[in-house]
Amino acid sequence: MKSLKSIFIIILLTTFAGITYAQDNISPARKMAIDSLALEKVRDLSKYISIIGDKKTPWSEANRVIDRTLELFSEGAQMGVSSINQPEVKYYGIRTYLERLMALNYDQVKIEWYNIEYISDLEKQPDGRYVGVITIYQRFEGRTGDKLKYVDTTKKDITVYVERKQTQIGGRIIGFWDVLLGDVRVVETKP
Repeated sequence: MKSLKSIFIIILLTTFAGITYAQDNISPARKMAIDSLALEKVRDLSKYISIIGDKKTPWSEANRVIDRTLELFSEGAQMGVSSINQPEVKYYGIRTYLERLMALNYDQVKIEWYNIEYISDLEKQPDGRYVGVITIYQRFEGRTGDKLKYVDTTKKDITVYVERKQTQIGGRIIGFWDVLLGDVRVVETKP
């Protein structure tokens, strides 16, 4: 009797696990939409970094944009910072990085991102999330007066997390896929 009950429980759990797994799989059409959302979030990050780094942006506006930028990231994410003058890469929490960017000692800062593309497909993790990597190239220019004081180009890899979430709308629970950015790692920095 106990073994029959155990077999029934195992069959029941396996059935529910199969249903949950099927709901968490990403269809090709959904994956395209998620990829598009992830790339859009990276483009938003690029735009926000340019606004925060621009010395003409009022302090209050830069702080508002910092808050918007933080919404793009998973908790604990870090941003890698490199320089052609130092071989070591330093990592800062996102808020700290953005505040340091805002306080750079240049009269003018110009930051451009280009060649934004996925380099790894989304892979399912044991915790149910999907993880991918987007690569970008960042060109940084710092000027004092009209003189170019510093310039570099950095290749960076941005970790992308995709996870299933739920929200309640009109009394109904709706499931959706959400995309958050993770660590931004420096791959290479050149003059």
